[in-house]
This record gives sequence, C-alpha cells and structure tokens, in this order.
Amino acid sequence: MDSTDPKDLVRRGYDAVSARYDEVYGAETKYEALLSEICELVPVGGAVLDVGCGSGVPVARTLATAGYRVVGIDLSEVQVRRAREQVPAAEFIHADVMTASFDPASFDAVVSLFALIHLPLAEQQDLLGRIAGWPRPGGHFVATTGHGEWTGTEENRLGGGAPMWWSHGDAATNRSWIRQAGLEIDREDFLPEGTGGHALFWAHRPGNPT
Repeated sequence: MDSTDPKDLVRRGYDAVSARYDEVYGAETKYEALLSEICELVPVGGAVLDVGCGSGVPVARTLATAGYRVVGIDLSEVQVRRAREQVPAAEFIHADVMTASFDPASFDAVVSLFALIHLPLAEQQDLLGRIAGWPRPGGHFVATTGHGEWTGTEENRLGGGAPMWWSHGDAATNRSWIRQAGLEIDREDFLPEGTGGHALFWAHRPGNPT
C-alpha cells in the first residue's frame, strides 16, 4: 500500500502505538459512563458491532463481560491481535470497514468511538449510509465524529515512530449525514479534548424492535 495513503498512515500508526495508546488514554477506565448508558439501552444478550474496535479494551471487553455478543472490526493488525488476546469472548475482524459486509438488521447496536475520523470524508458519509442498515429496527447507533472541520497529520504519534492522520467535518455536517442515512438522532453531546473536542451522537434506526 502507498505509504502516503491516509489509511496506510492510520494502519501503521496504530500498529506502532497500540499498547502505548491504551496507557496514555487509560483504556481500563475510559468510557465508563458511556458504556454504562449503552448497557441500559441494549438488552443483555444483544449483538453489538464495534467499528474501529482497537485493542478491544474497554468497549468490547466491557460489553462481552456484561453478556453481549460483540463483533469488533479494525484496520490495524496489531490492534486486532491484541483484542483477540484480551477479549477471547468476542469476535474480531481485521479489515477495512469499507470492504466489510454484515447482514441487514443483524445488530442491536453499532458503536464507533474515535474511528470515523480516521476515514476520508467521502467514505465517512458512505459508511454511515451502510451502517444505518446494520442495526435492527429500534436498534442503536452511538458514535463520535468531528465537532469542527479539520484534516491533518501528527508526526511521531505518541512517540511510536509513525505519523497519524485524521479528517472530519463539523458537527452540523455529521448530523446531516446521519439523518440522510435514515437514522433518527436522539441526543448529541460534546466531548471536550484539549482546545477542541468531538461530537457524540446517540441515534437509532426507526421502527419497532422485532
């Protein structure tokens, strides 16, 4: 793959900093409140897809431990290998989510935290359209997106010796894309980070649960 390709930068970047990323961002304890709320929304035993699952901690491990059937997908081979080691109760797929195929209405929830922002903007909108068909009617979609418009790289991400790449539109753009995909937005939060932050969308697929 071309080393200047954005996805190659992301893949190599997470391959290089997988363990370091978990240390810096406190993988053991982050997202506690968010994951608690997801567990309140989705019946125990339900199926959850984690798009951009990383090392499997904390999302996949928390949900699998709570009794959910979890499938994770990630572009980084190192992240997926670590996820399989750390969360043997879940299923993990090493693939570009843009090439992945899941049966329609096969999940009770689709979760994607800090992953969409590593895709080119055109692919983000396309992926949201595909994701909208994966939850069952009444099923949930919980995702972080950009809050402000920005595209850029960081050299030597977390001291791992490799760059990282991001691209995201603003919250209004993401709000529009989610609605255009056919999902109904229930709530929108702001997650501060440094001098900026991210939008957190809580949405669902219209229809009655079956």
